[in-house]
Amino acid sequence: MSTDQKSPDPGLFRTKSVEQSIRDTEEPEHALKKSLSAWDLTVFGVGVIIGTGIFVLTGKVAKENAGPATALAFVVAGVVCALAALCYAEFASTVPVAGSAYTFAYASLGELVAWIIGWDLVLEFALGTAVVAVGWSGYVRSLIDNAGWHLPAALEGPDVAGGTFDILAFLLVLVLTAILVVGMKLSARITAIVVAIKVTVVMIVIIAGLFFIVGDNYKPFIPPSQVPPGGISGWDAPLVQLLFGYEPTNFGVMGIFTAASVVFFAFIGFDVVATAAEETKNPQRDMPRGIIGSLLVCTVLYVAVSIVVTGMQHYSQLSVSAPLADAFKSVGHPFYAGIISFGAAVGLTTVCLILLLGQTRVFFAMSRDGLLPRFFSVTHPRFRTPYRPTILLGVIIAIVAGFTSINELATLVNIGTLFAFVLVAIGVIVLRRTRPDLPRSFRTPWVPMLPIVSVAATVWLMLNLPGETWFRFAVWMVIGVAVYFLYGRRHSRLGKEGRNARY
Repeated sequence: MSTDQKSPDPGLFRTKSVEQSIRDTEEPEHALKKSLSAWDLTVFGVGVIIGTGIFVLTGKVAKENAGPATALAFVVAGVVCALAALCYAEFASTVPVAGSAYTFAYASLGELVAWIIGWDLVLEFALGTAVVAVGWSGYVRSLIDNAGWHLPAALEGPDVAGGTFDILAFLLVLVLTAILVVGMKLSARITAIVVAIKVTVVMIVIIAGLFFIVGDNYKPFIPPSQVPPGGISGWDAPLVQLLFGYEPTNFGVMGIFTAASVVFFAFIGFDVVATAAEETKNPQRDMPRGIIGSLLVCTVLYVAVSIVVTGMQHYSQLSVSAPLADAFKSVGHPFYAGIISFGAAVGLTTVCLILLLGQTRVFFAMSRDGLLPRFFSVTHPRFRTPYRPTILLGVIIAIVAGFTSINELATLVNIGTLFAFVLVAIGVIVLRRTRPDLPRSFRTPWVPMLPIVSVAATVWLMLNLPGETWFRFAVWMVIGVAVYFLYGRRHSRLGKEGRNARY
């Protein structure tokens, strides 16, 4: 036995070269089919971003946090995402490999950090898919009830009195799983059709709502700040309050930032575009266009919708559960409310589809590197899709969505995404120093200043999340680190190559 073997293994932070990552994508048995264009990527991004956030959160933050200034909260959240998007764009065009932030971290920050972010993304995308599937089920049940049809109570889900199994959420995830197994191009075509319907509905809200705006509803545009009645205490309080005694306020300028941390959920998804880098025909050119383009389109739509809705109905009277639909009901136009409910139900299918896509690609990339069983890194001989992890994860998520009431865990999706943003921004700085020679078709401007600002802005939003969310996130991370040391570290392909090279 050599002295090298006895010495501590320095491989926790070993990095996988960009060249090796790209070579791995060329192995026939583990290669994904390249079929996506910049348009497909932009559609994917818009498809996953426009979902529950725009149809629900607008009313909640306007009524509880920011009033008409909710439009500014969307701008703040959009700017934070834009900073992260510029970092993602550089990585996705430089390392066009499946896995998104996981792959980027492996190339810059090392294997342990890559594992942590991969484990984080698996939770983020799985939980996000299940949460949105349950939300979709609620909209569809509402439409079915309006048509005079009714599901058996036992099949309406745990959130409904007498319900035990959400059959609609379960079936949705299984159908989307089958679509992803068949191929990415089919997924892109279906997404394009659904996104067209969804954007049309949003445009109807904006254009039709303009005729019902009352100027007095904007007064005051930034309502005076106030401490929430009874304050916020315990683990429900934001971490910034628990650590520093900072008392968050509703309304006022600080209310806008509090609202931004809430509406951030509405922007989750543009990072999923990066998971499809390996299946893009020209990733060096198209990935930056898809990531930044989809984020820009959605930010403009979000701001426009929030301005219209708070102009139609005073912020203090907005509905929290269905603000867009109820705003039209308040002005005597329930027809538009029905269109909005239909658009929400149709639109959420693409959110589920693309979140499931993102998770399977991260899982596939981790298994190809040996950090998860290599069994899951084999692609389908005909469709060239990662069918094994897609089927496994699809079935698990379908069961979770069918049996579990998980709305209270939705904030875990927020913190998981923000955590990924932090590591990607740091990774850009590190890779610029360690590999300045790499060809970069897109370069994040003002490095290192812009990534540093991105980290600071992202951490601020994270600190505004409840302490309970941080606790649950920490538990998941501890489990992940244990799995890495028990399995991933010992089976890592990079680790095996390093050990073989020493003998």
